[in-house]
Amino acid sequence: MIPALTSLSLLLLAAHSLRPGHWALAAVFALLALAAFSRRAWLRPVLFAVLAAGCVVWAQSGAGFVQMRQALGQPWLRLALILGAVLALTALSAALLLSQRAKAWFRQATPEDNARAGAFLVAAVILGLAWRMSSLPVLLADRFLPGSGPLEIFALAWYAAWACGLLAQTRDTARLRLKFWLGFSLVFFGQLGLGLLADQRFLMTGRLHLPVPALIAAGPLFRGEGLFMPILFAASTLVLGSAWCSWLCYVGAWDGACAARARTGAAERAAASARIRPWTVLGRAATLVLAIAAAVLLRAFGVPGYHAVWAAALFGLAGVGIMVILSRRAGVMVHCATFCPMGLVANCLGRINPLRLRLGEDCTRCGACATRCRYAALTPVDIEQGRPGLSCTLCGDCLSACRHGCLGYRLPGLSPEAARTVFLVLAVGLHAAFLGVARI
Repeated sequence: MIPALTSLSLLLLAAHSLRPGHWALAAVFALLALAAFSRRAWLRPVLFAVLAAGCVVWAQSGAGFVQMRQALGQPWLRLALILGAVLALTALSAALLLSQRAKAWFRQATPEDNARAGAFLVAAVILGLAWRMSSLPVLLADRFLPGSGPLEIFALAWYAAWACGLLAQTRDTARLRLKFWLGFSLVFFGQLGLGLLADQRFLMTGRLHLPVPALIAAGPLFRGEGLFMPILFAASTLVLGSAWCSWLCYVGAWDGACAARARTGAAERAAASARIRPWTVLGRAATLVLAIAAAVLLRAFGVPGYHAVWAAALFGLAGVGIMVILSRRAGVMVHCATFCPMGLVANCLGRINPLRLRLGEDCTRCGACATRCRYAALTPVDIEQGRPGLSCTLCGDCLSACRHGCLGYRLPGLSPEAARTVFLVLAVGLHAAFLGVARI
């Protein structure tokens, strides 16, 4: 009964979506109607959220139709009763999903179900808002097949649920996170290449912006306009903290790959982290001042844009050189930890977010976590202070190294495990959303 009612309610929403021609949205509702017959437990909160939103849709549509009929002097009572019945059916279907009988039906449960459902909903909500509110076709699917955006949203949300489930069930997430991160960078720069060589529809606006993170701050200062990227950066950093650097930066993945390929031992990596620790603030503060000052001076002296592009390109190539030479030799992300100016901004702005990585009071100071950190944030000085240094990006690669369970995420009011789940939901949800909208 429960899957049948849920499917019926979703199919009614699909039919309602077809009325204004939203065929892709109707297809998504139809796919969810099929999913209602699945016994996967993580789908239950997803279906409940969709039906709850459906109740709002029916209420608004019903009120609008009735007002229109009244304004035209046409009969409206029967219409109100029909739409009221549909609203009641949708509300009943949503309520039944909270019952014990629904729990019994969706019995294929795993400990990662809450994380999967949360990541699905975070990605779907962000992408849905971007799709509805933007005047540009921000989703790639819409640029090639107009109106198909909801299907891309559904696919990316499903990907978020899958990825979050894998990460949640894996304690040692370093390699897996790097694979997802490199995939993000591949999609980003792959679309850039296709946009330049094949079809401009792969680019969001058709206007090229050099993909150097420092330009997030310096670009608007030079152009005197274009605050989209700074606003997007600030908003995502406030939500995710400094994990912007380890999940959403399209260039940082290269540094992570270079450091991961280094043939250095654990002791050598820890020693390299200790050596570069002073530069995690000094080095990045210097490049931040340099980037801002260069942008202001180039604008003040009326330097043509192509000269500024070459200056930014040289800055970016210097960063790539640091990755290839220093990070690959040291096994530590020297570029991200000592050179990237936006990394420092993310570290500082991320302090507003209450999510933290902390060492427990029972920490033995064994230093095992320092051998896993590639951001020079767990040196002996940091461990003695009981918390990672400023350059920490909340990546979580260090968690599995602590055999005593003294290192974990902290969020007020939550256990370390619950805090980790919240972090993964936000990180993977934003990661999937950025896959859909973060374009040049």
